Amino acid sequence: MNENFLQTLAGEFNFSGIEEGRYSPLLLAYMGDAVYELYVRTLIVSEENAPVHRLHKRSTDFVKAKAQSDIIHRLMDSLSPEELDIVRRGRNAKSGTIPKNANVTEYKYATGFESLIGYLYLKKDYSRLMRILKMSVSEIKNQG
Repeated sequence: MNENFLQTLAGEFNFSGIEEGRYSPLLLAYMGDAVYELYVRTLIVSEENAPVHRLHKRSTDFVKAKAQSDIIHRLMDSLSPEELDIVRRGRNAKSGTIPKNANVTEYKYATGFESLIGYLYLKKDYSRLMRILKMSVSEIKNQG
């Protein structure tokens, strides 16, 4: 996945007002979840042609709440004040649900991470988004 793909996809739609806070942190997280999932699946399939069950198990190493919480903690020093604010807003959003395999703190930080990914995507800051995505998976990828 590269910036051109993201530009082509998002270019089909009109997103305005992202800087003014028009979109809620949970909407940003909703979009960020999809973008991150697509990135991870693309990464995994590019590395291995395997049964879908095995690919799914591998992708969970990247997308589960604990992994995303760990990622955002690792990235905090690399984020701008604006990005930190998006993470904070996502972390503090009241979603009403907690997955059964995550604790509340992990889930909140994972939501902050997904909000950041969604924000960068909707803002069309593809070069920054790709840097964040690559940093996000680097440590987990090296463990696998």
